[in-house]
Amino acid sequence: MVAPLYTTASGLLFHAGKILVCTVGLPARGKTHISRALERYLRWTGVKTTVIALGDYRRKVLGGAHQLPPDYFTLEKSPETIKLREKVLQGCEQQIWDFFNAGGQVVIYDANNGTRERRNAVAEKFDKAGIHVVMLESLCDNEEIIMANIRSVKISSPDYRGWDPEKAVADYYNRIRDHEIHYEPVEETTWPFIRIINVGEKIMVNHIQGYLQSRIVFFLMNIHNRPRTIYFARSGQSLIEHSYKADSDLSPAGWEYAERLKEFVLERRAKSLEQRGINPSERRLVIWTSARRRSHHTAWPFLTHGPNDPSPPAKVKVIERPQMSEINPGVWDGLTPEQVRKYYPDEWERFVNDPYAYRAPRAESYHDLCVRLEPTLIELEREKEDLLIIGHASVIRCILAYLIGLPASEIPAIEVARGDLIEVVPTSYGVYSQAHHFWDGPGRAASGKDEHNFYENYAEDTRGKRRPEAKPGVDSPPIVA
Repeated sequence: MVAPLYTTASGLLFHAGKILVCTVGLPARGKTHISRALERYLRWTGVKTTVIALGDYRRKVLGGAHQLPPDYFTLEKSPETIKLREKVLQGCEQQIWDFFNAGGQVVIYDANNGTRERRNAVAEKFDKAGIHVVMLESLCDNEEIIMANIRSVKISSPDYRGWDPEKAVADYYNRIRDHEIHYEPVEETTWPFIRIINVGEKIMVNHIQGYLQSRIVFFLMNIHNRPRTIYFARSGQSLIEHSYKADSDLSPAGWEYAERLKEFVLERRAKSLEQRGINPSERRLVIWTSARRRSHHTAWPFLTHGPNDPSPPAKVKVIERPQMSEINPGVWDGLTPEQVRKYYPDEWERFVNDPYAYRAPRAESYHDLCVRLEPTLIELEREKEDLLIIGHASVIRCILAYLIGLPASEIPAIEVARGDLIEVVPTSYGVYSQAHHFWDGPGRAASGKDEHNFYENYAEDTRGKRRPEAKPGVDSPPIVA
């Protein structure tokens, strides 16, 4: 298991050296989605990783698709356009060199690299510098996936901001047809390669070596690009709020909270699905809880059908995940910060200096929790349905940090208030996050913290505090990471 904790003098982990992952594939084959997902995972493991996208660099230098020469993506190009494309390629490659020279370990070069000549030229340059090159080819013969990728372009691609949706799709189709004429699949075995068919349906590998390259393959075996929304909510108030050992059941206010959560989630999700042209009764909602009573029982109302519920009832599946139990506070269980300062002054000072990595006596650190949650994160990548995670604040912090891409030092600082529903939508060009406020009853402290449960919720001395803010009755603006 891996999670961000340590660094080395060279900045390189796992004795893997530096790696250049070159994506290969036609447009609308999921290359950007795969690249961003892989970047997110490798950063989570502590590997200094970045995606350098040829399209992003081209937009930075030349502007959006409407500002390009008419023959920029066509087979026949003018000498001026050829020179312009070469200038963009050289500038993008220089960004790769700059990242490696600054101590980076993995670069994911997100480009078509559709001809054997082009990708070999790139690979040979970096191979001579001792950088391991891996080809990552994405093939797709499923028309539904291709059309879904094309349709998503009009929503999330910076190239088509402000375009009429149908014109954006037509322009993208023309770009694909021009690329199909001269595309050459990866058949050479000069370099290690990974071939993904239909974004995870099938995977082929050749000459993959070492731990880090194997972890990359393992991760890519578990991803997909089906649109889905991930919701997060804290469990309801329990009878004994500040005791880890008690594992108490929900209080009366906790059961009321659970009912309100069900109403709000189903209403919010139905609106979202209807906007996408999907019948809410046809899509299953998967709910993950921990094995702790207050978490699992908060999901119980979703399994019943009341008179005020939509008809037909929503398709719901509830799954217990023991790995999602809250962080173990050890001997600090139930103590206030003042009591810990009094009885454990040395440990308190070390904890304040590094809330992420410090482990209280007989407790877990946030790093321990991240390691425990890694199998859950892989299952999160595999899940294709809309997902509601009803969990504990510490667990939600770790999963949110993974999805949004926050550094490890900020994990303890993410405030997760009971009564807020956090909605996360992963896309190819970023992760959209916003919070919706739905509860002001008992169990919602003004600051979102319980003084007697501070080990899970303490974040005052951690820099870079960040939280999706929610106002009563008002949706917050989205955060794009």
